[in-house]
Amino acid sequence: MTDADIARLLAHEAGELLLDLQRTSGLAGKELGVVGDRQASDLLMARLAALRPDDGVLCEETQDSADRLTQSRVWIVDPLDGTREYGEGRADWAVHVALAIDGRPAIGAVALPALGLVHCGGEALAAVPVDAPLRMLVSRTRPSPDAVAVAQRLGAAMVPMGSAGAKAMAVLRGEADIYLHSGGQYEWDNCAPAAVALAGGLHASRIDGAPLVYNNADPTLPDVLICRPDLGPQVIEALRAQTQAFVTI
Repeated sequence: MTDADIARLLAHEAGELLLDLQRTSGLAGKELGVVGDRQASDLLMARLAALRPDDGVLCEETQDSADRLTQSRVWIVDPLDGTREYGEGRADWAVHVALAIDGRPAIGAVALPALGLVHCGGEALAAVPVDAPLRMLVSRTRPSPDAVAVAQRLGAAMVPMGSAGAKAMAVLRGEADIYLHSGGQYEWDNCAPAAVALAGGLHASRIDGAPLVYNNADPTLPDVLICRPDLGPQVIEALRAQTQAFVTI
């Protein structure tokens, strides 16, 4: 199997496990999320150990190892992105499986099990009418001040949504135009979404336009911008102008 085949298969398998757990466990809320995270993590780690035993792994739910820092190929996975949404029975949660090669988000799969979808690169960016109003995806519970400020500057409507993967894939499908987050994420939150977005022709970067680099000693990666390619420079400039205005005040 190719790396892309593995990413897609494992994201699907973990998603099916999580759906089955929702249906049959009798659990809900935070308890369901904790059990789902653990079981999906166990599945992904076992499958990667069997299919790509020589590669490194960085997983949200397992103990990190410095060994991965010496490896060119590192799988970066989030077994359940959007734990709150999953526990609430919503659809905006995801499974992230990505492969970073020399720090670059090379391969990614984002499963949206409640929607019956697995995005794995190569999907064409959905067309959006030129005169359509801009839509910016933000956190359901804690929209970042940067996102709010940029939405106001661009006249974009803010659309709350859960998982980072769900947000990024909504842009890919043409259901929104911009996903901007600042204030705290980790590599597993955005590596697979970034890989799929880039393969699909979207803009994906840090919010200052710098490239996203993975497999760092500190897996904190606090901000991300995923948007239609024509909007990337506009969003970055709006954020720069907002920052300058704040400093002036």
